[in-house]
Amino acid sequence: MDVPIQKKKFSSKKLGLIGGVLAIIALIVYVIMQTSGGSKLNVEKERISIHTVSKAVFQENIPVNGIVLPITTIYLDALEGGRVEEKFVEDGAMMKKGEPILRLSNTDLELSLVNQETSVYNLLTQMQISQNAARQNTINRQNQFTDVENNLIEAERIYTLNKRLYDKGAIGRMDYESSKNNFDYQKERMKLAGQVLSEDSISSKLEINQAKSSYARTQSALELMRKKVGDLVVRAPIDGQLTSLDAEIGQSISKGTRLGQVDVTSGYKVRVDIDEHYISRIYNGQTGTFVLNNKTYTLVIKKVFSQVNDGGRFQVDMRFEGDVPEGIRRGQNLQIRVALSAEKEALLVAKGGFFQKTGGNWVFKVSEDGNSAYKVNVRLGSQNTEYYEVLEGLNPGDKVVTSSYDSFGDVEELILK
Repeated sequence: MDVPIQKKKFSSKKLGLIGGVLAIIALIVYVIMQTSGGSKLNVEKERISIHTVSKAVFQENIPVNGIVLPITTIYLDALEGGRVEEKFVEDGAMMKKGEPILRLSNTDLELSLVNQETSVYNLLTQMQISQNAARQNTINRQNQFTDVENNLIEAERIYTLNKRLYDKGAIGRMDYESSKNNFDYQKERMKLAGQVLSEDSISSKLEINQAKSSYARTQSALELMRKKVGDLVVRAPIDGQLTSLDAEIGQSISKGTRLGQVDVTSGYKVRVDIDEHYISRIYNGQTGTFVLNNKTYTLVIKKVFSQVNDGGRFQVDMRFEGDVPEGIRRGQNLQIRVALSAEKEALLVAKGGFFQKTGGNWVFKVSEDGNSAYKVNVRLGSQNTEYYEVLEGLNPGDKVVTSSYDSFGDVEELILK
């Protein structure tokens, strides 16, 4: 008896065809999802940096470089030109104010001094001769005045006597008139002699004052010339250390040439370069800190140089506040953080390479299960060397991918493995 055979609904060929169709559909769906706005990318957690957003004390600051300099530096410029004849000390020597450093020679200047001294001595001699002559002339005038005065007295005596005799008729009118005329004449002579003596005294005083004034001017010129010759010996202007001495025996030095400098070693300052972007936010009194040998030191801005150099930077001088590091040296470089604001509590996210890609407008925020990270819009505020201040878009405890986003392309979500 024949057994009926049941016909199969799906043959292996049909099943293979259906599986192929489903695979193609799945591929199409995957391609659509990858090319749509919700694209994803598999990322290994070990290859990225994740930071937890937190609230903490925040202070805006900027990193700058500073160089240690003496607290005061006085430059040595040649006040007069000449040839280096002698060096009394070498570079690096500790100097006291007024100690000689080197000596120049200048024949023309020294000859001018000799000529000036000769002029002063000649003028002094001429002035003495003139004073002697004026004094002798005054004596002569006074002698003449005395003679005239004596003649007046005698004429008055004779006139008085003759007047009494004439009144009594003892002498004639001619003798009386003669004595009267002589008395009047001597009075006029006395008046003229007094006037001459007075004018002579005024003239003598004026001549003496002019001579003294001329002598004083010449003496001042001589003192100035002596000072110029004295400046050929270059001396330390203050107590300190001589540095950068650039002069050798036999070398010709022009007037105004920089010969070196003297540094005050009783303290130090730090000269700092800052980007011109911050010039409106830097002022005296702001502080900065640096770490040296595991200890933090504080600096205070004392002077701001507002001139911007060709590199787009300006300079400030900072002084130590409190302790000064032991063994610190001139020319030493320091890495300093200059505070731009007061301390405050803020929501913070660590600085990282993400900012170059996003400009601080969005970040990849890690999901609660930690298996993915997706884009969220944020708004960042101030920054310091370690953190950005978060103004909007994140909450304390949120985790954010802070490493570079350059390799992520335009994906919307990261699958973390």
